[in-house]
Amino acid sequence: MSAPPVVDLPIEDERLAQDLATGMAAVEKLLRSSVESEDAFVTEASKHLIEAGGKRFRTLLLLLAAQFGDPSAPGVVPGAVVIELTHLGSLYHDDVMDEAPVRRGSPSANARWDNTVAILTGDFLFAQASDLLADLGPELIRIQAQTFSRLVQGQIRETVGPRDGEDPIAHHLGVLTDKTGSLIAASGRFGALLSGAPADVEERLSRACEAIGVAWQLGDDLLDVASTGVQSGKTPGTDLREGVKTLPVLYALASDESSRLGELLSGPVAEEDVDEALTLLRAHPAMGQARAELESWVDRARTDISGLPDIPARSAFLALCDYVVERSG
Repeated sequence: MSAPPVVDLPIEDERLAQDLATGMAAVEKLLRSSVESEDAFVTEASKHLIEAGGKRFRTLLLLLAAQFGDPSAPGVVPGAVVIELTHLGSLYHDDVMDEAPVRRGSPSANARWDNTVAILTGDFLFAQASDLLADLGPELIRIQAQTFSRLVQGQIRETVGPRDGEDPIAHHLGVLTDKTGSLIAASGRFGALLSGAPADVEERLSRACEAIGVAWQLGDDLLDVASTGVQSGKTPGTDLREGVKTLPVLYALASDESSRLGELLSGPVAEEDVDEALTLLRAHPAMGQARAELESWVDRARTDISGLPDIPARSAFLALCDYVVERSG
């Protein structure tokens, strides 16, 4: 029997694959029950994004990290739900700030209801996460608080933009590290801590997961330019249409702001210009620079993962590093 894929990642070891499948199912069950409310509308709004799907990428990393201790320890599944609830709550808020009409192929909560409902639903999910977290102990509470602080600061820095004289590329990478990488780092740290893994393993997993998280987001930046809609499930040029300056765009602007491409990328790209902008950007050295940056983050992750105990979970983490590079094209 072949091992089931998890986040499109084939797990070669049968026992590990079964452990992950069992863990993912347990997390999904607790995730859904943790947002049940006496108020039917609160329950409906809270389950909106859960039922829309998602890769549960953070859950996968946490469960893999837990393999370096006792993966059946009682706090592992609740810890994964805390991470997922925090992530989901941030998505409700993100969609309000971005005025996003769609999330995971379904109408966003703010589009289905309104901004107030979306914001309050996100707050409810954060509260439910805190309730679960209270049973996991003060160390986990502190890590979560520090993670949430980084996440919010990253969002603020993205909203405000680079300060005068600040390198836009360094600013962008700093935003990704805090806004995206911090919670994914916490996934690795939670899995290690809650399973009782050694302290040095915990540190390696936290650093590796953060680097994987940043690389994953950089891969999304590249896919928005390089992929077809069939490959990614996302309309190419979405970030260009919205005027979002991802890493390839920043590299292109840094090298040639006065060119036709620079002119197109100076703000949101008009619909009639998107195909031209994509063609020019795909041929620009900026794509290679952005891919090299992604690979440097993956290399950081590999360095830490290579120092972990040689168990099937280490091989799975290394395979995940390969996958992050391959999916970027």
